[in-house]
Amino acid sequence: MTHQTVAILMPGDMGHGVGRALREHGHEVITCLAGRSARTRGLAKAAGMRDLDSLEAVVGEADLILSILPPDAALAQASQVATTMTAAGARPIYVDCNAVSPMTVRKIGEVIAGAGAPFIDCGIIGLAPGKGPATRFHVSGPDTGPMEALHGKGISVLPMGTEIGRASALKMVYAGLTKGTMTLHTAMLLAAHQLGIYEEAVAEYADSQPVALKAMEARVPRIPADARRWTGEMEEIAATLASVGVTPGFHEGAAEIYRVLDRTPFAAETRETLDTSRTMADAIPVYAKHLKD
Repeated sequence: MTHQTVAILMPGDMGHGVGRALREHGHEVITCLAGRSARTRGLAKAAGMRDLDSLEAVVGEADLILSILPPDAALAQASQVATTMTAAGARPIYVDCNAVSPMTVRKIGEVIAGAGAPFIDCGIIGLAPGKGPATRFHVSGPDTGPMEALHGKGISVLPMGTEIGRASALKMVYAGLTKGTMTLHTAMLLAAHQLGIYEEAVAEYADSQPVALKAMEARVPRIPADARRWTGEMEEIAATLASVGVTPGFHEGAAEIYRVLDRTPFAAETRETLDTSRTMADAIPVYAKHLKD
């Protein structure tokens, strides 16, 4: 099954990359940019998306809607789309591609089902299309065929069975490792700075933990640009772990580290304006100024 018209809500860094890839493989890609930032408008234009003047128009024209936005907005977005579907009498397939817990994605699925529309759970892993190996879309739900039809069209689609929540669960345990590790690195460097042993700690990491140090140097100075949306992701991961009896404390702490970084002046940067010359040694003293007493 091939869908000719795919809607992307909303075309940020990942969303516009997905939209570009699908458009390059013959799909009509639409969105609604009403009330969106100049940056989002620029990304959508660069991806060749067609901007419609209302969500009603998007719902009426789309065969498939991909929701790609910060996790704390996922449920509200689904509710808005479901209300619009009911009013318009249109029921395109809705795919939640956000970094949310299995519990949250089931709530989203119930909202969409209430509007009479099909629903697919999706967890995205990897960089946006065009920035590395094919972005992986893990999908689960009663019928994932519409998403599987997009496999090889700039993305890789991997089915995980019929149960809604499985794809989101994989996203949680994956991001809990990758983005969680970034916060552990940042926390240890902040602690070393506050204890007055930063140079000695980095020297020891260089001697005995060179792989970890390389990762710190590559990622720690650049995290603030993503800190706000990753805070919500850590909260969803913490809730996921708590739901199965695993301590949520690690990722509650990770969320707090991202809150610290979001208070820094570097948080105003975007992927396009990121200062790539900033070093770890430049960043940590600034982060430390925004720690709570």
